[in-house]
Amino acid sequence: MFTEENLRKVEEIRKRYPKPMAALLPVLWVAQEQFGWISEDVMHYIADLLGLPFNHVLGVVTFYTMYNRKPVGKYHIQVCANVSCMLRGSDNLIEHIEHRLGVKVGETTSDKMFTLSEVECLGSCGTAPMMQVNNDYYDNLTAEKIDNLLEEFKRQANH
Repeated sequence: MFTEENLRKVEEIRKRYPKPMAALLPVLWVAQEQFGWISEDVMHYIADLLGLPFNHVLGVVTFYTMYNRKPVGKYHIQVCANVSCMLRGSDNLIEHIEHRLGVKVGETTSDKMFTLSEVECLGSCGTAPMMQVNNDYYDNLTAEKIDNLLEEFKRQANH
């Protein structure tokens, strides 16, 4: 299921750790990068590949929120809802994004462009409110900044 390139990455990861269980987190990242999410079939595949019990892989994937357990849009918008961001208006920004995209938290737009998630602390309390979109962080957010970002993502997708 992994590409040849990703199988090489997995082998390099395995060499860095004394036991296969220790390699699980980075191998899950490789899987998520390739497939976009971690399905039950992918969990079985990784369990077999690393020689781990399926239930251990399932437990890790369901414990860590950074692993997507269902498909997400091209742009996965994750808005921090922890205390600092909440006090600086993240709840209003989430409502604004919901209205702009026509989805609720946990949903993906019909064109599969955007998925909106509410997450715990993203580690930027001093520049709250903030969000992560795919692997990029945006802080000191306002509704206007979010609107500009959404428009930029739409432009990028159309090119």
